Order: sequence, then C-alpha cells, then structure tokens
Amino acid sequence: QVQLVESGGGLVQPGGSLRLSCAASGSIFSINAMGWYRQDPGKQRELVARFTRSGTTDYADSVKGRFAISRDNAKNTIYLQMNALKPEDTAVYYCNVKNYYTIIKFTDYWGQGTQVTVSS
Repeated sequence: QVQLVESGGGLVQPGGSLRLSCAASGSIFSINAMGWYRQDPGKQRELVARFTRSGTTDYADSVKGRFAISRDNAKNTIYLQMNALKPEDTAVYYCNVKNYYTIIKFTDYWGQGTQVTVSS
C-alpha cells in the first residue's frame, strides 16, 4: 500500500502563486511514476504534470510555462509550483503514484485531494 498526503491548496487571486506538496509513504516500487492531476466537478480528471517512469516530465499544454513539478527523492515528496494562476486552474488537485509491477502494468494510488481556488 502507498499513502499520499497532499498539502498547500487554498484560495489565491488571479496571477498569484501556490505550491502543492505530496508526501508518499509505504511500498513505493523502484519503477514508478508520480504526478499531479486535477478535477473540476462534472469533468474528467486530467493530467497536470508528472514524472514518467523514465524520469522525464510531462505537462498539460494549459499549464506549460506556468507550473513546475519537482521532487525530493530523499523525502519521497513531489511538489507542484503553480505561478500565474488563472480562474480556470480552479479544481481539486490530486497526487498520484503508479507502481509498475511489469513493464506496462501498474497499480494506481491517489491522495485525498487539495482544493485550489483562483478567484478575485
């Protein structure tokens, strides 16, 4: 099992910044992918940013140049620095870990979610 604890959400004005953190504990496989997703009510959960299993990064087009994902391997923690926030960034943000037990098969773990609201 993997436990994920997110923090850092809140209310911010348009143009502002927030930093999300996700601390992972438990049985994290050596081959894994970690990242951030978000979901608005009534919409599908979507990728925001992630580290792939090869260590590269992926970003949603809508956040490129504004958001940055980083990690502290010693702490099993990932971060999402969000700058130049827009009202359309408002959503619940979820931390995700994919534990790969074969080349293509994995188990998904999700955090409880943290609300980010961008509003004046």
